[in-house]
Amino acid sequence: MSFYDKLETRSADERAGDLARDLPAQIARARALSGYADSLANVDPAAITTVADLATLPVLRKSEIGQAQASNAPLGGFASRDTSAFAHIFQSPGPIYEPGGVDHDWWRMGRFLNACGIGTGDVVQNCFGYHLTPAGMIFENGARAVGAAVLPAGTGQTELQARAAHDIGVTAYAGTPDYLKVILDKAAEMNLPLSITKAAVGGGALFPSLRQEYADRGITCLQCYATADLGNIAYESLAMEGLIIDEGVIVEIVTPGTGVPVEPGQVGEVVVTTLNPDYPLIRFATGDLSAILPGQSPCGRTNTRIKGWMGRADQTTKIKGMFVRPEQVAEFVRRYDDVVRARVIATRENEMDIMTVQIETANTDANTYDGALRDILKLKARIELHAPNSLPNDGKVIDDQRTYD
Repeated sequence: MSFYDKLETRSADERAGDLARDLPAQIARARALSGYADSLANVDPAAITTVADLATLPVLRKSEIGQAQASNAPLGGFASRDTSAFAHIFQSPGPIYEPGGVDHDWWRMGRFLNACGIGTGDVVQNCFGYHLTPAGMIFENGARAVGAAVLPAGTGQTELQARAAHDIGVTAYAGTPDYLKVILDKAAEMNLPLSITKAAVGGGALFPSLRQEYADRGITCLQCYATADLGNIAYESLAMEGLIIDEGVIVEIVTPGTGVPVEPGQVGEVVVTTLNPDYPLIRFATGDLSAILPGQSPCGRTNTRIKGWMGRADQTTKIKGMFVRPEQVAEFVRRYDDVVRARVIATRENEMDIMTVQIETANTDANTYDGALRDILKLKARIELHAPNSLPNDGKVIDDQRTYD
């Protein structure tokens, strides 16, 4: 398999030299923006040339961007282009708005798709969402960068998706890990043979048992780690040994809530600095946990690797590709005078994420809450009603009971 570009095989000295050139320029771009008026005002960009130098700068959290957008709409002073100069503006829960571009591989997802073996001659069934959220466009951009055609399938309508995959001769899938199984099972039920042999997944944990099920069906499934704000952060290659950090970002692993780097190999919060000149996020705290993996990938790519997604630094949890946050649960409780507390439980059944919402209430009609939960949490939930003061008093609002071994 060929590499995406020469950046992937740089020596340590070459990578450090390029960083010493590119990082000060990025800090200077950010320093000129109103969003960084306070945090970078006294920083000399020329003095920030290494990852260690970055550790002297403050961490930027998504909540801060949301607050800045409230007073400086719509992008909070963190973008170096006017809003109208971007190809797209997306919305995340909050709401928080993120820009997007259609310039060549703006989100840097082509590097991951190339590592999956996807390229010219492939048809990618893109099952990431296209409405308001950026994942659909992120993967479409990547497919265009490697010369693949795209079936912009989005989510839902599984029977139509299975039919289209068969009729068009789709060879590759892009979407959350779970949903490919739904399509495969539906196609089998409809007696429709499919030609999918490659899968590029994200937006949720790829459990080993599910990856093995795909392998048993002749499909090589690799995962990436990406966010709406940053694009691709890290990705798997066919070596399947950790996730290789993308060449367009700098990753630090820090003690959660502090911004202080942990010792190599220790678990901490993922903090990312992007080299994207259009949206220069500096030390952006993702809230995700991971750890640096020693050594280099056997595939020949030389950048640092991380162990992959290892949970959240807070109780925010990704279920079926969507983040569920404690503040959303609190909003649900505030809507009802009869609800004392609520607790979200994330589990797995038949290789699928399951969300259960336990509600403390004297009410006995679970249907009372179905609409509000769908509206606030953006997902379908099982609802369990519990007597007031009967749930564990352990401070948990979201309890992720899934295992990632």
